[in-house]
Amino acid sequence: MSPAQRHPTMADVAERAGVSASTVSRALRGYASVSAEVRERVERAARELNFAISRQAASLVTGKTGVVAVLVPILKSWFVGSALEGLGPVLRAAGLELVVYYVPDMAARADFFERLPARRNADALLVFSFDLTEEESARLDDLQMPVIYVSQHAEGRASVYVDDVAGALAGTRHLLNLGHRRIAFLRAIGVSGFTFSSNERLTGYRQALTEAGIPPDDDLVVGAVLGQDRTVVEAVGRLLSLQHPPTALFVEQDELAVAVLSTLRNSGFDVPERLSVLGFDDHDIARWAGLSTIAQSPTDIGRAAGELACALIETPDADRTRHIVLPTHLIPRASTAPLMPPSAGDEGARGEAPADGSGTAPGA
Repeated sequence: MSPAQRHPTMADVAERAGVSASTVSRALRGYASVSAEVRERVERAARELNFAISRQAASLVTGKTGVVAVLVPILKSWFVGSALEGLGPVLRAAGLELVVYYVPDMAARADFFERLPARRNADALLVFSFDLTEEESARLDDLQMPVIYVSQHAEGRASVYVDDVAGALAGTRHLLNLGHRRIAFLRAIGVSGFTFSSNERLTGYRQALTEAGIPPDDDLVVGAVLGQDRTVVEAVGRLLSLQHPPTALFVEQDELAVAVLSTLRNSGFDVPERLSVLGFDDHDIARWAGLSTIAQSPTDIGRAAGELACALIETPDADRTRHIVLPTHLIPRASTAPLMPPSAGDEGARGEAPADGSGTAPGA
């Protein structure tokens, strides 16, 4: 039976184009290693035979599925959505499909690591914001495929992330340069086992204070749960009830920072006159809220992760421990301002603790 009388196969295309079946697979999937002349010849043969490549057929020939998998703990996320927006075009240009594994809780997570469904269904796995156990990391190491950690630094493993320490260091220096000395830090508390919070940002904040000769004050570091506004109100109330309240607040995520702004303004508390507020991310809502922030680009992170995945798939012996570190930068807006000198009798309200840390406000 001739190809015209049955469904054409990859072997039929290969015979007509005068190339191997594996070359047909690579050409039709857009691999850069195939020359333009060969790709054109293969595509012409495929059109003449009315052939469409299937993922299963390509996998049998090349051992590749043509799929990149993404493991995410949350779908309703500005960061994840923006990163996927950067990742998608890179994969499409390489002829690769995207499959998302959604693991929203510990039960789903246990099931994923028990079954490892990506093992035979993908050529690479991108892991978004997971605080993995040693056992889970070892399970992923055994996948025998490139595993790339996105928005987190995984020692000895391929990672794409921003320098959170440098970003928080720059943000805290910005507040110091505005004259603030009582600077608080609001941490984002997420679900146990998922990396919604960054210890590196807290490290950068503390490093900047140390450089400025300001001793750490544990009372100025508080936490709030993402998506639970009540915890934001409680954290802000705890800071404002201190004997010497802060004059500036560095919030480790913009979504929390906007909730802080709402809490303060609903209470009639002037921002930035009485409290400067700085965020981290440059979330879409930061611009509308007039929030000063340390900006990162999740779209660029997703794009870089996709390019790294393609490189590791195309070159199996490439370095799988490579780190790509992207920059952050300060975007000053209306929520931060220079510290205003206290008026007479208002020293305590401005939170000005003495330089020697004795706990007695100036003039007391």
